[in-house]
Amino acid sequence: MFAPPRPLTPDDRRRMLVMRAWSPRERRVVMRGMFGRLAIAVEPAALALLFAGFVYLLVRSGNPYHGRLLAPIFAIGAVAFCTYAIVIMIRPVRAALETCKPIFILDGYVRTRGRDDFSEYGSSGYVAALLPDRRVACEWPVEGSSDLPRAEHPAYLEFSEFGGIHSIDGRSTGVLPDDFPVFGVGGNRPPSTSKNR
Repeated sequence: MFAPPRPLTPDDRRRMLVMRAWSPRERRVVMRGMFGRLAIAVEPAALALLFAGFVYLLVRSGNPYHGRLLAPIFAIGAVAFCTYAIVIMIRPVRAALETCKPIFILDGYVRTRGRDDFSEYGSSGYVAALLPDRRVACEWPVEGSSDLPRAEHPAYLEFSEFGGIHSIDGRSTGVLPDDFPVFGVGGNRPPSTSKNR
């Protein structure tokens, strides 16, 4: 029975593939995205501190009604806002830490395939970077409403383990934007259209 070749491990990738460091421009884009998320996380973090302050004052008041009934309510609110602030920052911080790892360069293939039994809810399948011998160098789940088609094309790829494929044949995939505004302000504007159509 034919068994597919084993995918590369992180150690295999570092031993076998060409690598480069993140450029200052690429790092700047990721850091701006992280600080944009941090600006959003400031509000729930501030509310968590405010609620924690209420808990402290209610317990210190000496009133058993305040300490036993109101303080736990504010404590739950403090924990909820703190958790929300942390959740908001997990992916951006991880993305920033990933800029310390290499970007891999591969002259191989890009493959798409539909979801399988192990796909998470909301997944539309997977995209993979393949070596010339068709071994999987790295694969990422893709979110979407319809299944990706099964396809394979030769391509010159740049990818990172966390971010996915950055470029195919020198053209950006949009995983890493060319630029990102400070704190993300104005980053969700629709593309400008030409008036001379």
